[in-house]
Amino acid sequence: MNNLGSAPAGVIINRPTKIGVSRLFPDLERLAQLHDKLYFGGPVEIESVWFLFRTDKPREHAIQAVDGVYVSANRELLLELLGRDKPMDGLRIFIGHSGWAPGQLEAEIARGDWTLGPAEPDAIFNGKSEHPWPGEHTPGA
Repeated sequence: MNNLGSAPAGVIINRPTKIGVSRLFPDLERLAQLHDKLYFGGPVEIESVWFLFRTDKPREHAIQAVDGVYVSANRELLLELLGRDKPMDGLRIFIGHSGWAPGQLEAEIARGDWTLGPAEPDAIFNGKSEHPWPGEHTPGA
């Protein structure tokens, strides 16, 4: 997501942790029923919480990542989303994020470290996010 500041930042979408979403807000009993896990967003500021969510309209304290998908680190907005009837529907929560110094990502792309492709909102939320890209396979499979 290049629209967050002076240098690119983002989240890794396919690294679930073993930490349950309910651990974020242990006082919210209704979250204890959730089996959803937090995702590792990257090695930067691993004490921070970021989240991606689907919405049809822009939301305060959120920045559009791709069409219909927004990113935020706002605690009140996250609590609002978690208060819905289906709290994790169209919501993915990350600890930490990924970031690069100005010019660093461009140099890594030029070196061949990254392959660029269009963002696919369904790859984030379709329940198969551990292997979101076509043709990706599990080692040993």
